[in-house]
Amino acid sequence: SFNPAHAGHMHVSLMAYHKLGLDQIWWLVSPQNPLKSSADMAKLADRLAAARDITAATPFIHVIAPEVGLPSNFTYETLKYLNENMPLARLVWIMGADNLVQFKQWKRYQDIIDLLPIAVIDRPGYSYQAISAGRHLFTRRYTARQLRRRLIKSRQDMLGWCFIAGQRHHASATDIRKHRDEHQSRKDEMQRLDI
Repeated sequence: SFNPAHAGHMHVSLMAYHKLGLDQIWWLVSPQNPLKSSADMAKLADRLAAARDITAATPFIHVIAPEVGLPSNFTYETLKYLNENMPLARLVWIMGADNLVQFKQWKRYQDIIDLLPIAVIDRPGYSYQAISAGRHLFTRRYTARQLRRRLIKSRQDMLGWCFIAGQRHHASATDIRKHRDEHQSRKDEMQRLDI
């Protein structure tokens, strides 16, 4: 959702970029995450602008919203569309460990697993849960180095996942929104009291 985009997203992107030797990272900003409330969701244009601002100095990160032109905003449909329309690309889905923990809630999660390799970046507080979920979800686990080699060699036979550990970033969009809302509430209260 990138609601809002933050330094943690940059951290995840840079980890994947360097560990997997990727050419590009695409941030796919969704008009509405089906698992999240629309009440807390900032406007798509605002989220796109903020994501583009934070990535402006990083030329290999591209911020797009492909689901705007698609009939569905489910990840599987988006990835299937990208896979079909870019047959020579070697795509990897990148997600934080927190997302892997609740991955079974995603629509057609098994089909996502069968579509392309997934790189899971460690997040504070989710390491063990994510590794456990990965063991149950996937039949093949790679090291980052193994997946990197496979991406260089071939587009075929790459299904599976890798867990990329290392320095973790504590930023969270939920925490950012919570602190922003608390700050706004204090500001509103001070204005109400005319302080």
